[in-house]
Amino acid sequence: MSKLAILGGDPIRNTKTNPWPKWPVWDEKEEKALLEVLNSGVWSYNGPKETAFNKSFAEYTGVKYAISAANGTVTLQMALEACGIGIGDEVILPGLTWQATAATILDVNATPVMVDVCEDTWCIDPKEVEKAITPRTKAIIPVHLYGSFADMDEILRIAKKHNLYVIEDCAHKPGGEWNGKKAGSIGDIGSFSYQLSKHLTAGEGGSVTTNNFELYEKLDALRNCGRRPEPESSAKADKGEGVYFDAGNFFQSGNYRITEFQAAILIEGLKRLPEQNRVRDENGIYLNSLLVDIPGVMPMRRDKRETKEAYFNFAFRYNKDEFKGLPVQKFRSALTAELGIEVAASYTPLNKCSLYVPLTKPARYKLNDEYWAAIDPARFDLPVCDRIHFEESACIHHKILMGTKADMDLVAAAIKKVYDNAESL
Repeated sequence: MSKLAILGGDPIRNTKTNPWPKWPVWDEKEEKALLEVLNSGVWSYNGPKETAFNKSFAEYTGVKYAISAANGTVTLQMALEACGIGIGDEVILPGLTWQATAATILDVNATPVMVDVCEDTWCIDPKEVEKAITPRTKAIIPVHLYGSFADMDEILRIAKKHNLYVIEDCAHKPGGEWNGKKAGSIGDIGSFSYQLSKHLTAGEGGSVTTNNFELYEKLDALRNCGRRPEPESSAKADKGEGVYFDAGNFFQSGNYRITEFQAAILIEGLKRLPEQNRVRDENGIYLNSLLVDIPGVMPMRRDKRETKEAYFNFAFRYNKDEFKGLPVQKFRSALTAELGIEVAASYTPLNKCSLYVPLTKPARYKLNDEYWAAIDPARFDLPVCDRIHFEESACIHHKILMGTKADMDLVAAAIKKVYDNAESL
């Protein structure tokens, strides 16, 4: 047996001579588009690039309206505000997600209610959602995590039964499809992130999507200091319905606008996204077919209703009992050394996350003693989330899936090498 790289042996992949595909992806098209913006002098505020991207993203996602914003955090906050969610309201979300999903609920003075996830998709468990509903519940935020889709059929059924909004957190899922409908077109509002690691990126940025004109009006105003949508950007005006808005604000808001530079990059990135998603999906299917033959490694469950996959990370589950008791932390470190790319844990459960600490900001969040107690994340019990993060998860950046089948063979070979040498660790 060859010696593990973490113990001084040769790695399965030498990234100096055989690097992984680069991320982010760009070429002369982005360079040309950025120079166009620079020379135009129109760098922000409803410019032609932003308008063009919004139109293209709405068409791609299969919705009537798409609005760009500063990042995927403010898009969630805008979605909550557009739905009228605030003090006294509860919003149900999975305990396994990036901290912003919960933090934005706090920022509209509502109460985040965390529930556990399904162990084979890591997405919100509809059974736990149903248990958590109270008369104060106003919305559900399903998060399509890494390479999995939340069960949108069940989420929509529950939401309809209890008259709740559904805000899809699609930061990991642009282009993914459930029953032929793209993420962000299924619930009331979709929220997207274009942060650097995401598979549609402009470094930062985000979008909200909806089919509801009233929500569109509010969302557009929220990202633009509360201003009513301008006539030329009004969806109804675009349809030739002659609807124009009075000057002035809908309500108090701030500046969450995107720049023309970001929009220029996103226009080109969106052109590449379908093919990139296709390649990642093809390689993901192939790599999962290899993993089933390695003891102690379990691919994520892909629901038959998921008609197109979109990966943020390639994730799989790990069982240390098959690896001679090797803790998952040591497994991830050994695999990182073999592949030359970080193999990480899942997100930390929100009830134990060092970045989600609402009780550190009493000046902002201590509205009253009841609310202060309600937003304490430690009050939630999330055993499946705990097990996933602390014992079972392995996640690798999606750029590995942009390579060849030979690259996938190397990933599987690296896992098998760690399996064969687990005793040495």
